[in-house]
Amino acid sequence: MIAYILYTVITGLAVLPLLLYLRNPYFLKDLSYAVTAIQIGIRMGKFKKQKPFYSIVDCFLDKVAKQPDKKFIVFEESSYTYSQADKESNKIARALSASAQLKEGDTVALFFGNEPHFVWLWLALAKLGCTASLLNHNIRSKSLLHCFSCCDAKVLVAGADLRGAVEEVLPTLNQQGVRVFFLSKDCDVEGTECLANKIQQASDQPLCPQLRANIYIKSPALYIYTSGTTGLPKAAVINHERLWMASFLQSIAGVRSDDIIYIYLPLYHSAGFLMGLCGAIEKGITVVLRRKFSASNFWNDCRKYNVTVIQYIGEIIRYLCNVPKRDNDRDHKVRLALGNGIRTDTWADFLQRFGDIRICECYGATEGNIGFVNYIGKIGAIGKEHFLQKMSSPYALIRYDTEKEEPVRDSRGVCIEVPRGETGLLVAKIGERAPFSGYAKNRQQTEKKKLRDVFVKGDLYFNSGDLLKIDSEGFIYFQDRIGDTFRWKGENVATTEVADHLLMVDCFEEANVYGVKVPGHEGRIGMAALKLKENMDFDSKATYQHVKSYLPSYARPRFIRIQDALAVTGTFKQMKVKLAEEGFNPAVIRDPLFYLEDNKGYVPMTQEIFNSISEGRIRL
Repeated sequence: MIAYILYTVITGLAVLPLLLYLRNPYFLKDLSYAVTAIQIGIRMGKFKKQKPFYSIVDCFLDKVAKQPDKKFIVFEESSYTYSQADKESNKIARALSASAQLKEGDTVALFFGNEPHFVWLWLALAKLGCTASLLNHNIRSKSLLHCFSCCDAKVLVAGADLRGAVEEVLPTLNQQGVRVFFLSKDCDVEGTECLANKIQQASDQPLCPQLRANIYIKSPALYIYTSGTTGLPKAAVINHERLWMASFLQSIAGVRSDDIIYIYLPLYHSAGFLMGLCGAIEKGITVVLRRKFSASNFWNDCRKYNVTVIQYIGEIIRYLCNVPKRDNDRDHKVRLALGNGIRTDTWADFLQRFGDIRICECYGATEGNIGFVNYIGKIGAIGKEHFLQKMSSPYALIRYDTEKEEPVRDSRGVCIEVPRGETGLLVAKIGERAPFSGYAKNRQQTEKKKLRDVFVKGDLYFNSGDLLKIDSEGFIYFQDRIGDTFRWKGENVATTEVADHLLMVDCFEEANVYGVKVPGHEGRIGMAALKLKENMDFDSKATYQHVKSYLPSYARPRFIRIQDALAVTGTFKQMKVKLAEEGFNPAVIRDPLFYLEDNKGYVPMTQEIFNSISEGRIRL
């Protein structure tokens, strides 16, 4: 009898995995994700209790001690070991400490493109207990100055190649008492100082950990700027807890300690810096750093440096698929791609062309308190629901009125959760496990991202601003963005900022900027409906010169529509939805239309140009 019972139990246990698989074919991957998530949770729990606080720079120093001669950064024809990076950052920390009298808690703005010194400077600041403000090196004038006011940076360190941009705002910086350092050996500009010579003369000996003794897990580690509807960049506060959580994404994706990651996304972005660089430090791997993305050199770099892990944003994958096919397209060692925003059709094309590469699609916002990971690899999904995440960080998709631009509420005044398969606005409960730090010195925009009384009186949720859909299997799909921000080439663009710049051109009286969809392209490209001043004509030359001088390429309106009057709602809000739907087809639109042709300026939009764009002959 006992033998029969044992036999039955053993048989049941043997059959159990099959039954679980039949009920849920993703069971094993769900289980693997759960184990990794629990391990990360345990580590974060230790970090919260550990004294002194164990930061990412302490993790870096541990890697230096463990693997001093392992390559850390490979850049162009040079490479730097973990030990060399440690010593370089020690010298910069000492030079900055002596020259700028930096102390724990101070904020320093870094204005650099992708290069090793960006990394050394951040490590140096972290060793001093300072907060780094990561400036987008594309911003200029008013936006650049705004970035200082919202994070209280008293020191700016800039690359020599960005001298012109700094000199443009230097008088104001000097008035505000900002110390300006260039990473060059000679500075002939009054009001600036050179840092290179000071670094060269400084000692490379380790710094005392007591310099950062009062830093803890909730202390601000970084300011990363994100666009919003205010028209100016917002400084998202990234504390040490959030930095750690972002760095663990590589573990969830399956990055190993022997991998080599290729980072060409800008280091001022959360993708390149947090998920890329900080994730690489957490794993102790080698980073191949490139100044900027190049589709033609991408796979050659991967082959040259034996890259095994790549990062991407949706457009990147499409660009790679658009490069002419080559016989050696599958001749590489890349096994994992980590990123967000890839289109379903591009995803399939990429795998078919470049081989068996595991794509780990993610979702999240720099300042958000919710994120998803498609750890299954389901094509088209941005993530998959998991009971552990739902339990620790509650979220929901709620019905949203795109015309009124607000959530739909029932007779009781609470929001309505949409059923599976329907599109809704993603909101995530704000709490101890899922905090929302908001934006530095911008209470209005911080409050704007909060939703109150969502399901019960007194509750508080983060408004993601994104419309998502969840299918019957729990896979999550991105649908659209709401509000006044459009996304192009991986960058969020605030329509009001672009409109403000257009109104500085003498011929325009009113400006309404929005994003329009382009066949075969991810996101929306910039378009502007403009009203001319009385008795004035459209000055295409002045418009082109202005947007070229003051706006990054991804923010420049590619299409301009001249209207006699701009449409507004009853409450005088500009109407964008109908304009966006009409797009830029001259066969549909009777208003004068113009197209921004590369290196030429705004030219009249023709049906031939429209057809070339729609058919992919003109690449935007």
